[in-house]
Amino acid sequence: MSSGFALGNNRPQWADWHFALPLLFVVLYGSGFVGAKLGLPDAGPFTFLALRFALASIIMVVIALAIKAPWPTTPKEWLHIAGAGFFGVGVFSAAAFSSIALGVPPAVSALIVALNPIVVALAAGPLLGERTNYRQLLGLLLGFCGVYLVLRDRLGVDAGYTTAVLLSVLALLGLAVGNLYQKKHCTSMNLFTGGALQCCVCALAMSAGMMIFDEGPVHWTAEFMVAWFWMAIAVSIGAVSILYIMIRRAEVSRVASVFFLMPVSAAVIAYALFGQALTASAFLGMGVTVAGVMLAQRR
Repeated sequence: MSSGFALGNNRPQWADWHFALPLLFVVLYGSGFVGAKLGLPDAGPFTFLALRFALASIIMVVIALAIKAPWPTTPKEWLHIAGAGFFGVGVFSAAAFSSIALGVPPAVSALIVALNPIVVALAAGPLLGERTNYRQLLGLLLGFCGVYLVLRDRLGVDAGYTTAVLLSVLALLGLAVGNLYQKKHCTSMNLFTGGALQCCVCALAMSAGMMIFDEGPVHWTAEFMVAWFWMAIAVSIGAVSILYIMIRRAEVSRVASVFFLMPVSAAVIAYALFGQALTASAFLGMGVTVAGVMLAQRR
């Protein structure tokens, strides 16, 4: 059987996509961690997310109506799409935003989420029947070691930081569950109608969280507006749609390994916008994660 990333004889699917689709996904999705830091000073995490998902759902409904995209036809389809979105988009975003709001740097939160390939690879076998070979496992272990190099200095020393890190771990678990559920039940989902439904469900969930946890008004600054529109359009619509296309075309364990490259994207953008420099150990960890994803992606 050919690999999920192979369409031709010996050409990896990355070559068929000219590497553009995964690379664009890494840049857009990685920018989401930095977008969170840009917008959080002016709104609580749940308030920001409620506004983000509301705007994204409105835009996708308009696009879906304009192109006459098909909507789910059965209650079961609606529930599957909503469930995948709740975990993979809602739980992930709420936990990651809260973690960053409590002081975890965007690149570090992205590094924790970069463990997604390990969680997905371990679960994809029994749940989806996907095979994971020894080279992939070695690549995944290298990625884990890279993440550890970045986190080792402060874990267990700063209790508040540890709590914030655990929220990023919750984001990781939500993303993994959502990706697996999306692959198992929603591969035929229309990107615009399904995306609109998922964003609407997440907007309602974040609105409930806003009423329970957030305090204070929204400050409609220029930075907040940029972060709001970027997160709604580039991340919620652009990056998530690309992720679903990759999940539809390939083995979910191989798609998940792309997340190892996310912290590099987040670190570069965070440094450019906020001057947040990482330590030499952190950059070493990132190098190890890049080596891990390259190894995991090889045929």
